Amino acid sequence: MIENTNFAENKFDMANKRDLKKDINYVLGDIIEAVYLWELENPDKDNTSGEAIIDEAITSFDGFMARANDRKIENAAKHFKSLRNDLDQTAQALVAKVNAL
Repeated sequence: MIENTNFAENKFDMANKRDLKKDINYVLGDIIEAVYLWELENPDKDNTSGEAIIDEAITSFDGFMARANDRKIENAAKHFKSLRNDLDQTAQALVAKVNAL
């Protein structure tokens, strides 16, 4: 249903903070959209697992955006590389859950 993409491969510099925020928004938004499409295509099935995926994506979004906006970091490059890696892992886990629906 959704292809896995490795977002952590991109190098980060301070000019890309805006791009990182967009990636967070697009990636998690696409996962939520995929769940909504699955719910529309399968109206007879129980959608509680889909709602749980959406809730997890929203919670992840809030956490990632808080981390991206954190100004009290010492090593920005390391912080944002870690954030991209975590986004990649979270997105892959959520995609696996969506594909299992």
